[in-house]
Amino acid sequence: MRKKTVLNIAIMALVLSFFVTPLGDYSKVLLNKIFSFSPQVTKENNREQVTDYNWKLKDANWDFFNFKQSKGKVVFINFWRSWILPSEAELESIQKLYDNYEGRVDFYLITNEEREPVEEFMKEKGFTFPVTYSIVGDPMPVDGSKPPQSYLLDRNGRIVIQKEGVADWDNDKVKLIIDKLLLR
Repeated sequence: MRKKTVLNIAIMALVLSFFVTPLGDYSKVLLNKIFSFSPQVTKENNREQVTDYNWKLKDANWDFFNFKQSKGKVVFINFWRSWILPSEAELESIQKLYDNYEGRVDFYLITNEEREPVEEFMKEKGFTFPVTYSIVGDPMPVDGSKPPQSYLLDRNGRIVIQKEGVADWDNDKVKLIIDKLLLR
């Protein structure tokens, strides 16, 4: 065979492996991480307001609680699914953010999946952030229909950051914003 033919076959095999093998999944997650950037802050005069904190959720033990417990606090909300590769790419940076702000910011990492696959995913990836389960069909104060989707709320319930898609949450820009919100 000629070198060109061998090269073409190798390239086609690599491209095909990207779509049908676990190598492709790892590559897609890696590409999402590489091309995720810090989320944009919403200008103060354009910030939407969360007015209804009456939102029923379930914690990791499958016990019900209400989002009202976070009224007056800085809140980070992320909608994710364990089977959506962009969610997986983003969760590593969210874990680091959680490690930095645990106890000072209320974190809601929300999925609508069943417990077993989520617990398995969390264990496999080594994530320790608290998992929150949404109640399908219950009204929500923010849109979580297209995961990954994230929000950062100030103490007054104004949406400081609203990000649809993957973002890098573990960076100095985001930390500076959160630090300022915690001082207010």
